Amino acid sequence: MTVPANLRAAVMTAVDTTVVETRPVPALAPHEVLVEIRAVGVCGSDVHWYRDGRIGSTRVEAPLVLGHEASGIIVGVGPDVPDARVGRRVALEPGVPCGLCAQCRKGRYNLCPDVRFFATPPIDGAFATHVAVASDFAHDVPDALDDDEAALIEPLAVALWAVRKAAVGIGDRVLVSGAGPVGLLVLQVALAAGAEVCVSDVSAERLAVASDLGASTTADPRTDSLPTDRTVLIECSGVAAATRSGVEALEPAGRAVLVGMAADGEVTLPLDVLQSREIVLTGTFRYANQYPDAIALAASRRVNLRRLVTSAHPLGGVHDALLLPGRDRSALKPMVHPQQDEMTTA
Repeated sequence: MTVPANLRAAVMTAVDTTVVETRPVPALAPHEVLVEIRAVGVCGSDVHWYRDGRIGSTRVEAPLVLGHEASGIIVGVGPDVPDARVGRRVALEPGVPCGLCAQCRKGRYNLCPDVRFFATPPIDGAFATHVAVASDFAHDVPDALDDDEAALIEPLAVALWAVRKAAVGIGDRVLVSGAGPVGLLVLQVALAAGAEVCVSDVSAERLAVASDLGASTTADPRTDSLPTDRTVLIECSGVAAATRSGVEALEPAGRAVLVGMAADGEVTLPLDVLQSREIVLTGTFRYANQYPDAIALAASRRVNLRRLVTSAHPLGGVHDALLLPGRDRSALKPMVHPQQDEMTTA
């Protein structure tokens, strides 16, 4: 395979503004591989960076390439990487930790304070024709998964981590609040673990997808009562009211895992319920050591990643891809295909 001299990248230059630029292909560090990007999913965090220019207190202060749910094929390797990796199809784990800090040494590398995570300022992401990444974080994928499915291993890893944090098992009664892409993946992973799952959301379209994917019941919290016998809550919406009502739906000794992030970073919780029912409450932050299992789960077809893909866009269509979820509630996962030959700017 030929390593190109230049790459193309869709660069966020301001809020709601993207320009496709030509840049030199980066020199590879000894442990890195160069990946020709085939597919990139649009994540809610990409949308927030693009629409608001910030997430919480972190702001986009310089031109930034968004996109962190990516797959591709290895076209070049650094000197410490076996040549046999060239040509491998891979799913990219977008957060590369330092490997030296206390959290990394304890295996909690998702909590590394020096992690370099794609599309998190100031680290560029994968809305580009090529990216360099540490070889250990480019995971081989089987031919059973197409390029879009391989890219969606990233949000599947989020879901797998959340379900494992909740210790979901056979017979659990799970409430998943929020039927966005992560919530729909949590639903499927919880079903694979043997649970019965209710999904809540305010979107009829998304609840219909949840039903199609196996939810035993669905609920619109504006009009429907939530079940009150839940052993597990996995909160994926980031909506304060959903978090509170979800905790209140738990039976004694229930477990609550918070995945969605509140817009203002704060949620009021019913302390009396937490204490009197001895509810176990935890948050999640990305994932650690989940990619191999997520790939195996996807390849087993017990999780339907293809059902989440709702549109495809060339590199020059990144602007439209990023704005689409805010315009259309049925747009679950726009996918960007950087190898398409469209060079438009938005």
